[in-house]
Amino acid sequence: MSGSLWGGGLGKLGFGAAGIGNLYRAMPDAQAAATVNAAWDAGVRYFDTAPHYGLGLSERRLGAVLSDKPRSEFTVSTKVGRLLVPNAAGADEKDDEGFDVPATSKRQWDFSEAGIRRSIEESLERLGLNHVDISYLHDPDVHDLGRGISEALPALEKLRADGVVKAIGVGTNSAEAALECIEAADLDLVMLAGRYTLLEQPGVPLLDRCVARGTGVVNVGVFNSGLLARPEVSEDAHYNYARAHRALVERARAFAGVCREFGVELPTAALQFSLRHPAVLNVTAGASSPEQIVANAARMNEDVPEELWAALAGVLG
Repeated sequence: MSGSLWGGGLGKLGFGAAGIGNLYRAMPDAQAAATVNAAWDAGVRYFDTAPHYGLGLSERRLGAVLSDKPRSEFTVSTKVGRLLVPNAAGADEKDDEGFDVPATSKRQWDFSEAGIRRSIEESLERLGLNHVDISYLHDPDVHDLGRGISEALPALEKLRADGVVKAIGVGTNSAEAALECIEAADLDLVMLAGRYTLLEQPGVPLLDRCVARGTGVVNVGVFNSGLLARPEVSEDAHYNYARAHRALVERARAFAGVCREFGVELPTAALQFSLRHPAVLNVTAGASSPEQIVANAARMNEDVPEELWAALAGVLG
């Protein structure tokens, strides 16, 4: 990159499409369509998906809704690294990776250039699009970070040079893995999950380096799996997809208390805090109903007094 952060039409708030891939629970087609349309009506123009989400269901549902939208007016990202291959033995079984869908396909890791090109081609078919704007290498640290850096990222650089995609990046929960990737390749973007939030900021060294490198950050998982998602923090709140420890619940409640003093709800502060580092171009949040996306959009546009951040800094410290 030239050293300037990539900002190709992302906007402040993006739509994460894992939920419409039946993450944790099945969703009717009509509800999925209504949720995506609600995002569009709220002004969201960046949509992120992946083959992993519902074994392609997320891509198919997202593409169906976007099919009647002007292509020049929205940005779509999907991910590479996992191919979907037939799984005849799973026709009567459910997916075992968190999505309520039949296991008629299975995920197959493939970081080769041929596998990455095939992944994009198959995603385009499911989406019904002739191009995607952004391609992220998905979870290289989960599979093989070394091969991700030596094989997959150069393949993505070649695809960008060939004009197949406009921008490339890496999507991961690991700030350390993302840092290795941006040092090894010319990446436009990092999609970082849960590592720069109101609750915790272990991703700050990565974000600082992204500014120096001119690499933009799409911040996801900013509610820390639900812990920061409601104005009042419940005893059974989740963190990193498991029940939160008592200390984390109390920490989140302390944040909520400070927010109340300023007339701001905790989820509003969580969303807006996650944009405050200069590396962060966009916060992308999932939604499983039109009401959730409408609420997220309203929270992102709410006026938050600057004094709140100073008050929260005392709790953060």
